Amino acid sequence: MPQSASANLFNLIAARAPKPEKLALETFDATALTYGQLFERSARAANALVASGVEPGDRVAAQVDKSTDMIVVALACFRAGAVLLPLNTAYTLAELEYFLADAGPALTLVRPESLDDVRALARRVGLAAVESLGAAHEGDFAERIAAAPVEFETVPRTGDDLAAILYTSGTTGRSKGAMLTHDNLATNALTLINCWRFTSDDRLIHALPVFHTHGLFVAVNVALLSGATMIYQKRFDPEAVIAALPNATSLMGVPTFYTRLLDHPGLTREVCATMRLFVSGSAPLLAETHDKWRERTGHAILERYGMTETNMISSNPYDGERRAGTVGFALPGVSIRIGDPDTVARASAGDIGVIEVKGPNVFRGYWRMPEKTAQEFRADGFFITGDLGRFDTDGYLHIVGRAKDVIISGGFNVYPKEVESEIDAIDGVLESAVFGVPHADLGEGVTAVVVLHRGAHLTEAAILSAIAGRVAKFKAPRRVLVVESLPRNAMGKVQKAALRDAFKEVFGS
Repeated sequence: MPQSASANLFNLIAARAPKPEKLALETFDATALTYGQLFERSARAANALVASGVEPGDRVAAQVDKSTDMIVVALACFRAGAVLLPLNTAYTLAELEYFLADAGPALTLVRPESLDDVRALARRVGLAAVESLGAAHEGDFAERIAAAPVEFETVPRTGDDLAAILYTSGTTGRSKGAMLTHDNLATNALTLINCWRFTSDDRLIHALPVFHTHGLFVAVNVALLSGATMIYQKRFDPEAVIAALPNATSLMGVPTFYTRLLDHPGLTREVCATMRLFVSGSAPLLAETHDKWRERTGHAILERYGMTETNMISSNPYDGERRAGTVGFALPGVSIRIGDPDTVARASAGDIGVIEVKGPNVFRGYWRMPEKTAQEFRADGFFITGDLGRFDTDGYLHIVGRAKDVIISGGFNVYPKEVESEIDAIDGVLESAVFGVPHADLGEGVTAVVVLHRGAHLTEAAILSAIAGRVAKFKAPRRVLVVESLPRNAMGKVQKAALRDAFKEVFGS
């Protein structure tokens, strides 16, 4: 995208917008917004930001409930030249303190019930401006929006100017703020619109959170830049999604959405008759879920791959085989290669290695961490994702796991995904997670936790017997434990660090 004043993402959204009276955010309550109302309210909110002391380049933190006003605030930040910092509503005050101290926002927006606590926290870290914003247009900042002028001249931005900072989950060490530019967000969304065939005729069920790149920048930006309508739901509720399906064309979700919808008796081919696309991401989708969904609905889920630092990287094809267990091919304009985990060399064809990526989708670096940023990029500009993968003979990308999750047992590398795939194929197994914990003789002992289908009864011995001969002995779990559920983050990713900690003494201390 040209580096010009027109590169402000809001200008691009406005230039591609449908008629003002078309619904942008359908909520079935008083907070629904047409495109005209969305743009008008975002202008008022941009004026409110400026009146609160926000200047171009300043950060605006938002830890608020999902609402149409969160989208208004995002657009207002773009318009004012500010940098949006969306924060998970589940973060505790202790966690919030780190993010606010690190980012130094000029303004922090919080839920009305959190206002006093966050103001006290902000004083401790030297921040002055904290205001409240509720889901139903209540709170200090909602009043500022209502009272603000409707005219606002969007601040010029170049494609390299920051649009947002998204903090990584921080499962190991300190959370890092990924700096995303207007160009990163715009080019990626436009690419997805073309690859996934979005148009103004689409009606996207939006049940994702909006503090994460999937819900905020993939779903929202794709919908707004294609002039589509979002059926905007406050949270994922299978009943609400099923009810929306007959009047929708698309759904973006995480694997948990699809497994829970499969448990709902209302999911039928008839209820999906108007649907053209189901997308899954943010965590691996089991091949079993893929197959069951196709059998039940007649649709093949389109699985894609991305991360906070890179936006979307690859996608299964819209036309052609959507291959279960893979994340398809590199998006247009994006380069993917597999590197040797231990050297800077390229991995051999078909071998497992670290996924490295380059393209206009890749972030500018980590906020206030120049040394960490330098460590994560190769000399030729490729970003080292930390994910392990391989290409199959047809060029489909397979995600094997995270580099930090590789188990070294008795001197041998064990890739958890290989073992999990075999365990998941056993009748009665719903899902599994494989990880390493301290072992006196082996360094790390391969350990598996397994969730069973309702009514299934499988013992540790039965599971080990079922995979005997399917994986090498050094890869086979030393222990298999049946649990009720796997710990996950808000986007459905299994938290291996939590499992390692919970079962660290399974082989004795």
